[in-house]
Amino acid sequence: MTALRSPMMTLESALEHLLASAQAQPPLAAEWVPTMDALGRVLAQDLVSPLDVPPADNTSMDGYALAVQDAATEGVVLPVSQRIAAGHAPEALQPRTAARIFTGGFVPLGANAVVMQEHCVALEGGRVQIQAVPTAGQWIRRAGEDVRRGDAVLRAGGLVTPQAMGQAAGVGADRLLVRKRLRVALMSTGDELVMPGSVAPDAMPIGAIYNSNRFTLRGLLQAAGCVVSDLGIVADRLSDTRQALRDAAMDHDLIITSGGVSVGEEDHVRPALEAEGRVSLWQLAIKPGKPLAFGAVRRGPPNQGEALFVGLPGNPVSSFVTFLLAAWPMIMALQGAAQRHAPNHPMRADFAWPKPDTKRREFLRVRRNGQGGLDLFPNQSSGVLSSAVWGDGLVDVAVGQTVQQGDLVPFTPWSAWGLRVD
Repeated sequence: MTALRSPMMTLESALEHLLASAQAQPPLAAEWVPTMDALGRVLAQDLVSPLDVPPADNTSMDGYALAVQDAATEGVVLPVSQRIAAGHAPEALQPRTAARIFTGGFVPLGANAVVMQEHCVALEGGRVQIQAVPTAGQWIRRAGEDVRRGDAVLRAGGLVTPQAMGQAAGVGADRLLVRKRLRVALMSTGDELVMPGSVAPDAMPIGAIYNSNRFTLRGLLQAAGCVVSDLGIVADRLSDTRQALRDAAMDHDLIITSGGVSVGEEDHVRPALEAEGRVSLWQLAIKPGKPLAFGAVRRGPPNQGEALFVGLPGNPVSSFVTFLLAAWPMIMALQGAAQRHAPNHPMRADFAWPKPDTKRREFLRVRRNGQGGLDLFPNQSSGVLSSAVWGDGLVDVAVGQTVQQGDLVPFTPWSAWGLRVD
């Protein structure tokens, strides 16, 4: 396919294309998994509650359940007619009595308030003095206050969080129907790449570099909920690259690489993709992360579908940022997730950015400070991965925009992409 090089493509246009391609793919199959093991999965259907939560009126305090008309003045003394602990069915409240009740206990029929024990004095002979005049409904959690029978408590397309697991368990769901995990093949290209541990730093050959992108991308894919097959480093030969792509396409939904999609004599990814499927080369109007390759690899015989392909830039920060901005939303779409874009929110810039890029939208590595603002990492080069380690998110700076200290700027924390930073 013809390379799209000029003018540069906006991030919005690229995302529109990527998401359309993802939505054109057959949806991932669904499977039942135990609720206890569903963390991070994407729900394939709504979870509808078969019951009210709580199932009956209950108390949020230890104290005494009574009818408010029986304690209309301070100091009223009432006989205690029953004791109600959580998990025990109460009897109807006898008129002009109080029931000793404990947090979570069901409020008996005939009671319409709970007086906390701090406002009561237990007396001899099974009596209690009520030292505060109650109001109807106080300290009572109503039946269905949290969930009503028939409510969709979790929605299809939502990510299962720890709190969602608790919500599912609370309505009796021991299993959840979720999408199968996206199968992603991760490939590295380049004879210059060396794996940490294979060569000591002082013995590195001239021109060799440690393969940091392989580790970063694997971690990003795992954070996105994917099943990752690390296919290692592919030799810089066209035949090897073609074979690797064919093998990856057979058992995977998506293939991710970094670097190697240029037009040099040793850059074999593009011709291999053209031979085994289709590819477009884009120049994105973002900084860092200008080059991006997107396409697909045929999966075996005709009518067997294809595996999508994303080729990220080779510079470490460019690869990292481009994955977050472009690959992550597509991966979320492929997995059926409703939330595909990491949201930003305004924060105060405690830095200046006086020399804007007039052609590309910039994404600056920043860190939140103790004063409620954002500090800027001093070196914003695309090769300085320490900026992403030091920082805890990105500031989105529009084309041609300057930033003055005190300006509100759109900030997206790493956690919006599911990356733990604390």
